[in-house]
Amino acid sequence: MSKRLQVILNDQVHREIQKAARSRGITVAAWVRQALEKARQNQPTGDVATKLAAIRAAARLDGPTADIDQMLAEIEQGYEGGPNP
Repeated sequence: MSKRLQVILNDQVHREIQKAARSRGITVAAWVRQALEKARQNQPTGDVATKLAAIRAAARLDGPTADIDQMLAEIEQGYEGGPNP
C-alpha cells in the first residue's frame, strides 16, 4: 500500500530540486523518491555493540604478518607463476 508524504520546502530548495529532476528527465516526485531511497539505503543497519564486539574479536586474532614490501613481492611472484613460499 502506498502512502502520501507532504514536505514543506523553501523556494530555493524547491527550485534546486526541480532543476535536478529536470536535468535527469524525471518528475520532482520521482527525484524525491529516489533521493529518499538512497538515503534509506545508506543508513547503518545492525546493532552498534554487536559490530564493535566483532571488530574487537578480530583485533585479538594473531594472524601472520610480514613486511608489506615482502608480502607484495610474494603476491606478485604468485601471479607470475613462480614458486609459492
